[in-house]
Amino acid sequence: MDSRQEFSVEKMSEVFGVSRSGFYKWLKNHQLAEHQVDPLDAAISSSFDRSRRTYGSPRVALDLKQQGILTSKSSVARRMRRLKLIARKPKRWTRTTLVNEDNPVAPNLLNRDFAANRPATKWVSDISYFSIKGSWHYLTIILDLADRAIVGWAISDDMSAQATSVAALERAIAKRKPAENLIFHSDRGVQYTCDEMRQHIAAIGAVQSMSRKGNCWDNAVAESFFKTIKEECIDRHEFTSKAHAWSIIFDYIEGWYNTNRIHTTLKGLTVRQ
Repeated sequence: MDSRQEFSVEKMSEVFGVSRSGFYKWLKNHQLAEHQVDPLDAAISSSFDRSRRTYGSPRVALDLKQQGILTSKSSVARRMRRLKLIARKPKRWTRTTLVNEDNPVAPNLLNRDFAANRPATKWVSDISYFSIKGSWHYLTIILDLADRAIVGWAISDDMSAQATSVAALERAIAKRKPAENLIFHSDRGVQYTCDEMRQHIAAIGAVQSMSRKGNCWDNAVAESFFKTIKEECIDRHEFTSKAHAWSIIFDYIEGWYNTNRIHTTLKGLTVRQ
């Protein structure tokens, strides 16, 4: 309850031992202090908003560190809980792997070595699907292990190699020239084992690598990207058309993931840093 509702200004001035004008000055400063925003709270809220409300406390702490604000992850986590800044938790991402047992399978050359010293020496790729007004559509990505950039991607309403893996590869080549003997890793899906895709990979001087049968961990980085884009983008939207989905996903990949999003694998840096 406001104390001014119980006592007169004269009485309050007497209690505090100040003049009427002194009491009013104290009251003004007290009210300002009550409404003053804690600087660290403000910085945390700003970081969370800039992340499109996707960062949890570890990435917020990294972002603050980049700005010269040093604080622990536990402190950030406590404040985020108090401020009710909650990043959305991912739902299960539906994988889609269609296998043709008659197609040749490449050995697992990558062998879970997800480090790369130079760009365009190791690319990983995968396909998954999402719904547009009850109709399944497919997102294919190619990720460079050197800087975690999505160098090629495609959205399609069919699962042909031309619309998925080949389309993404053509965009990747246009964006980043492949190094000699680039390792191109994927699962054993028919879009990667078919003649059309194998010929495209051979034409750029790349060497094909594939995960072992039924072992998703062999392509863990690509799998992780799908978990991230689902959590931070796809699950947050109700797509009304393929064009709408393309616009939202383009903005996420090219306007956020490849430019401003902090990557823990890159020690808190963004792709372009």
